[in-house]
Amino acid sequence: METRTLGPFTVSALGLGCMSMSHAYGRPDDEESAKTLHRALDLGYTMLDTAALYGFGRNESLIGKTLKGRRAEYTLASKCGIFKNADGKREINGRPEVLKRTCEESLQRLHTDIIDLYYLHRYDKNVPIEDSVGALGDLVRQGKIRAVGLSEVSAATLKKAHAEHPIAAVQTEYSLLTRNAEIEVLKTCKDLGVGFVAFSPLARGFLTGCLTDTSKLEESDLRLTLPRFRQEHFGKNLKLLDEYAGIAAEAGCTMGQLALAWLLARGDHIVPIPGTRRIATVEENAGAVEVKLDPAIVERLDRLINQRTVSGPRYNETVQKEIDTEEFS
Repeated sequence: METRTLGPFTVSALGLGCMSMSHAYGRPDDEESAKTLHRALDLGYTMLDTAALYGFGRNESLIGKTLKGRRAEYTLASKCGIFKNADGKREINGRPEVLKRTCEESLQRLHTDIIDLYYLHRYDKNVPIEDSVGALGDLVRQGKIRAVGLSEVSAATLKKAHAEHPIAAVQTEYSLLTRNAEIEVLKTCKDLGVGFVAFSPLARGFLTGCLTDTSKLEESDLRLTLPRFRQEHFGKNLKLLDEYAGIAAEAGCTMGQLALAWLLARGDHIVPIPGTRRIATVEENAGAVEVKLDPAIVERLDRLINQRTVSGPRYNETVQKEIDTEEFS
């Protein structure tokens, strides 16, 4: 697979998001996921993305157990800053001592001595960003992690953090449906030499065209809590896929590959990390790297699916308050 530069790392142009193997998208299947992890490495994926939050450590344990004999073959990214509190509940906590403790626990689950890229999963607004990033800088100096990343932060927060300790990468949701990064963060990343990792590049499966009926989703599926997948918005968004499917056919690729190729064309500092637990999907996604889009097709996609044509916000009000990103007015 082609490679791209991400901070100090050279990684495959597409990474593999591992969250859905253990978290938020129905019942996990560790056996299937393990096979998919091995197949991804065989195909040339060299960046795997996980977090302490995913399955409250289950995803890190899955990767550590499955790939402990192949650790040298991939760049490992994980995250701290959201984990379970003393009551076993999800909590955003950016205090230095909590981040350092989470890292120690993650290293054990991942069966590794060092995590290559370690993100602050969410900016805890009760803790100065300089304090949280300073703690991650300590972990670099201690040899526990190689580089520091941030997730879902504004350009202003990125600049403050980068002044405290060099930031290697910012991870934020980015796809045809979710364009908030285009307001300021993408440019700021480029200006500072910071890599950009796009999570949910397939809009949580929507852009593959495979999800046409949300009633078939499992009760525990995260998408049922997202406004764009609710009845009042989902039908409107589905109508966008008619023309979109036609563009994919013209480009000679699948709908999912088209979405990934569009992202890859947005800038060479962008690394999308589509997630799946299925071998067939990692194989299909890998083919997107070979899809080179004509500028006219990119322009048509931009006109068809954007913040003005998509119905519904990406998060409900409660979740939206947790993140620190610029929003379209």
